[in-house]
Amino acid sequence: MEKPKKKQVLLFYCVEAQDLARKIAAQSDHIQLQSINWRSFDDGFPNLFINNAQDIRGQHVSFLASFSSPAVIFEQLSVIFALPRLFVASFTLVLPFFPTGSFERMEEEGDVATAFTMARILSNIPISRGGPTSLVIYDIHALQERFYFGDNVLPCFETGIPLLKQRLHQLADSDKIVIAFPDDGAWKRFHKMLDHFPMVVCAKVREGDKRIVRLKEGNPTGCHVVIVDDLVQSGGTLIECQKVLAAHGATKVSAYVTHAVFPKNSWERFVHKNGEDSNKAFAYFWITDSCSPTVKNIENKAPFEVLSLAGSIADALQI
Repeated sequence: MEKPKKKQVLLFYCVEAQDLARKIAAQSDHIQLQSINWRSFDDGFPNLFINNAQDIRGQHVSFLASFSSPAVIFEQLSVIFALPRLFVASFTLVLPFFPTGSFERMEEEGDVATAFTMARILSNIPISRGGPTSLVIYDIHALQERFYFGDNVLPCFETGIPLLKQRLHQLADSDKIVIAFPDDGAWKRFHKMLDHFPMVVCAKVREGDKRIVRLKEGNPTGCHVVIVDDLVQSGGTLIECQKVLAAHGATKVSAYVTHAVFPKNSWERFVHKNGEDSNKAFAYFWITDSCSPTVKNIENKAPFEVLSLAGSIADALQI
């Protein structure tokens, strides 16, 4: 069967995602960067202008978003809702990190599931001439969230795990790798993608008022153990897992998360310090560039290493 011809894609992007957008465009001659004037009125509300709006008619258009805080979401939504109405052939929204994904359930009456709210907003993006918007998201926190979206969008769920696997095979001790999951949720989400590696599963158990991490199954003794999860916030769970794995004989412990949120600069607790006991430090901490502010903060700081989503996103724009 003959391969379909690659389409030319015009890629708009928010200010925060400029570096990632340039990396994506560098992946393919079929992706061309476009610009938006991101300005504000004196009262702080957005004053936006899509450059070359008439020239994008009949073209395949995409937008790279970064919903890193509530303060930047409204201006991006304004552009996202405008672009499909400019007579474009198709529209793709790339939102690498779906930020409210961890607030997807109600535990008592009165809780607000903001993951559902965000999904409803995105489900109301206007239909373009080519049909519903394609929505590309990486490693969404809860798999059932795909059902939160309406029929006006076509969610395409991608993963950063192939980037991790590629990196692990480059390590000198690649034959000694064991994958660890901090809880059953991470195991359910990722174990099938990593099933050729030995695995360890941790669990949080209650002891009085405390929640303590315990080793639930698997043997990390003598191995380089890599903890895998979809996102990190404060990093407390990863640190507790590292302690447990080291206590059970792991020679090295590293971590991978697709989304390094790290509010309040919590990444600082992982940076290697002079004279630090190697048993307490992470050998590697791999993240992707889904959270642009974090990427800038951790640049050239061990043990952090960025695995870029640029190539994967460039491929997704051809779907």
